[in-house]
Amino acid sequence: MNGSTRLFVVRHGQTAWNVERRIQGQLDLPLDDTGRWQAVRLAQALQGEALGAVYSSDLQRAHDTALPLAAATAAPLHTDVRLRERSFGRFEGHTYADIERQWPDEAARWRSREIGFGPGGGEPLQPFYDRCVDAVLALAASHPGQAIAIVAHGGVLDCLYRAAVGIDVAAPRGWQVGNATINRLLFNGERLQLVGWSDDGHLQGDALA
Repeated sequence: MNGSTRLFVVRHGQTAWNVERRIQGQLDLPLDDTGRWQAVRLAQALQGEALGAVYSSDLQRAHDTALPLAAATAAPLHTDVRLRERSFGRFEGHTYADIERQWPDEAARWRSREIGFGPGGGEPLQPFYDRCVDAVLALAASHPGQAIAIVAHGGVLDCLYRAAVGIDVAAPRGWQVGNATINRLLFNGERLQLVGWSDDGHLQGDALA
């Protein structure tokens, strides 16, 4: 196991659209006040880890979550467009309720996790899964024997969980992907393995008190 790579994978901190249950996709939204607080708490929680690198989606909500972590660990920060959230086409900018009302047939195909369907002309599920899992496997393989952090998006982390546990991309989700929680994976040189998921101990207490 000496050549294994430890991964801390993190969804970005909270945004206003997360609170509104509005689809962000690849639209570039900033963190809200709570999200910035979460990013600081994340950095404090992992500051003792010797990270070989921090990799982030280039979208600002992920990058701004990664910045305090990179500073706290003195790890180099790299952005990678392959870690972007799935593109949701015309669904982006709309709430879940809006989507159900305006495009009920497409909403049903989206909910059913039809792997070849790209909502509103967006990215189909299977190519999205392949994109982000292949990217993380490549990044992990470049750091044998080290630990790295990956800061991305809810859809990306959902795919990584499935890859680590062996759950089909079309199966319903039965696990949480919370903002700025710490999720631990191991890359053994061939595949991802789950170590721990949805650690939110660092986010307990009164945000912005």
